[in-house]
Amino acid sequence: MSTSNVSVPNASPTPVPVTPPEAAVRGPPERSGPRIYLSPPHIEVLEVAAVVRALASNWVAPVGPDLDAFEEEFAARVGAAHALAVSSGTAALHLALRALGIGPGDEVLVSTLTFAASVNPILYQGAVPVFLDSERVSWNVDPALLADAVESRVRRGRPPGAVVVVHLYGQSADLDPIVAVCERHGVPLVEDAAEALGATYRGRAPGAVGRAGIFSFNGNKIITTSGGGMLVSNDEALIARARKLATQAREPAPHYEHAEVGYNYRLSNVLAALGRAQLRVLESRVAARRRVFEGYVAALGDLPGLAFMPEAPWGRHTRWLTCVTFEPSIFGADREAVRIALEADDIESRPVWKPMHLQPVYARFERVGGAVAEDLFARGLCLPSGSSMGPDDVERVASVIRKAARRAKSRIGDRPSDLLTGEARPAVKTVLTKGES
Repeated sequence: MSTSNVSVPNASPTPVPVTPPEAAVRGPPERSGPRIYLSPPHIEVLEVAAVVRALASNWVAPVGPDLDAFEEEFAARVGAAHALAVSSGTAALHLALRALGIGPGDEVLVSTLTFAASVNPILYQGAVPVFLDSERVSWNVDPALLADAVESRVRRGRPPGAVVVVHLYGQSADLDPIVAVCERHGVPLVEDAAEALGATYRGRAPGAVGRAGIFSFNGNKIITTSGGGMLVSNDEALIARARKLATQAREPAPHYEHAEVGYNYRLSNVLAALGRAQLRVLESRVAARRRVFEGYVAALGDLPGLAFMPEAPWGRHTRWLTCVTFEPSIFGADREAVRIALEADDIESRPVWKPMHLQPVYARFERVGGAVAEDLFARGLCLPSGSSMGPDDVERVASVIRKAARRAKSRIGDRPSDLLTGEARPAVKTVLTKGES
């Protein structure tokens, strides 16, 4: 597969999205097929049979043989010693932070380019998030910025309480330098691998490298339990502590005894049965999503001004979501114009995550950098990437994107930058530069 157009854009100022008139970029006047969703669940006979067996066994509560087996099998799959199945990835992260003793006033360094669920549990604990910018090789947190942020706080005598590193869209962050700085200063590393099950980092599974890692089984993830998550760690005591908290912090007594506040965070045995079946087909789901990505590259890779999220040299990208960026001055339309054109043909797409430091609820907190994340948000779009998509689905999506580019360019001629942005932005770079910001 040729990936010559999988490139890294310049770190130039964030463009102001300029959407041409809708008539110039809208999709076909009539929808060309049923709705294509961004990342729908993929359930087959194997999963249905597993759920039926669990129901027939009458183990329907958050306890049972499938729940125990799911934890064991998942831990083995990612290379962790211990695992705890819970109701969501958010619950897993909350438990990790509480088990680590994170509390009011503690600073937690966290990626800014992520979903709010990576940050909300920090506030659940009364702690203070500090947002870190991305690098352009993987779109994940910049290890150099993270190291500076950790070491500056150590010098002031107030090291961060923890670091939360997010692995975005199916790709691992560059973990080695991050682990090194955290270990050097005794800062716990928590990995948010909600989007990265099946990815690799130098032969290891992201999520099982730090002190604790969390995964999500939401309906849009590469495998699903409808709703659910997993906390993993090589620290047996941490998982034991989280397990107690997840079951309302019940004390070991014949009656219901509680000495502290806990949560109702456990996964049900029925959903665990679904998870076990999905885990068995994980590799085929990864392969299917990578084929979807390859189909997009074949169909769109020659379009000037469109670039795919790079695959970093340190591991396998699952392509949980295929993400692209648009250079409006070259492509002829911005990402919002393309999104609208896709929606007009009943195709779901979504902008790249809006950085947390731009979210109203988090605007008051400190950030380190931010220009890279802002640029990716302004120009980035996530395309439909479900593992059940076929070649015709990929072609339908690609056809709308190609038409959007053609219509915009036919309207404005050969110099789109003059009309779209008022000035030409620098051309897209084609060299991956580690740590570029």
